[in-house]
Amino acid sequence: MGSKLIWLISSFILLLSYLLLFPSPQTALLFYKENTNSLVAYLPVESGSRFQITFTHSIHLTDVVEKYSVTDDLEIQQDEIVYEQFGVGMPSNAEEDETFVYEDGKYAVKDLNTVFSSMNIRNGKTVSEHRLAWQADGKENQVKFNDYFEPGDWFTVKVDEISKWDRMKGVKMGG
Repeated sequence: MGSKLIWLISSFILLLSYLLLFPSPQTALLFYKENTNSLVAYLPVESGSRFQITFTHSIHLTDVVEKYSVTDDLEIQQDEIVYEQFGVGMPSNAEEDETFVYEDGKYAVKDLNTVFSSMNIRNGKTVSEHRLAWQADGKENQVKFNDYFEPGDWFTVKVDEISKWDRMKGVKMGG
């Protein structure tokens, strides 16, 4: 009876210590396998965080950079798209309230203000060079999607609170 009580008290103290020492939950950019609740990877973010996804266009073979920010409502806002060539899937002009510019040999559509509660993204299969970039602790970080996903995989991306348990199950991007 004494060893069960010691085990129970030790377990309670360990659990209490864990809950007090490790904050929960945390806001993160979450990557779920396809259209499921199966968390594959996450990147800690907060309201106002900026990130960008760069992919190589499968026809032009030039980089396309999509720039995003996290809204106060924890949604994803597309702010800008930058590309080198017109063609399939690339805008040729700006819509109302957007700005179309040509700078440093690249085209950009700025002031997009398109908000998504989630996005479905496919990791390139033909040309698999997707990258995620963000700033943290004053430095620029970048990871390749192929380090986390197979070429051709698709996943749902959204911003939400992530529990300690889910952080233990998923893979933190960039670290």
